[in-house]
Amino acid sequence: MPLRRIFAHLSCSDPSASGAWFAALFNREPDARPMGSLQEWHHGDAAGLQLFENPADAGHGTLTLIVDGLPAERARLEAAGLNPGPIEPANYVRLIRLRDPDGNLVVLAEPQDAAPAGGS
Repeated sequence: MPLRRIFAHLSCSDPSASGAWFAALFNREPDARPMGSLQEWHHGDAAGLQLFENPADAGHGTLTLIVDGLPAERARLEAAGLNPGPIEPANYVRLIRLRDPDGNLVVLAEPQDAAPAGGS
């Protein structure tokens, strides 16, 4: 099965509050609103996030984003009021964890080979 695009999906209870939170996370407004209960952020030609109003499932998801420049992203998220956790070491990545307004877990991970030598 050749894939053309992959969308991660998270459920939320309040599209306005969650949409604002993810707009701060991605540093931009959604790219599309295909229907009243759905917001989409497109990331390149092959990936994206769909945020869907579904209170029954809100708060039970996890989204992992692979990034470069984790310390700078953490500082930006902190300045935006998103309360990121500390940078944590792991076997192959460094990561930070934060929670959206419904409690969905969002993880930003930076591969160790992308981390600057001696960086925090």
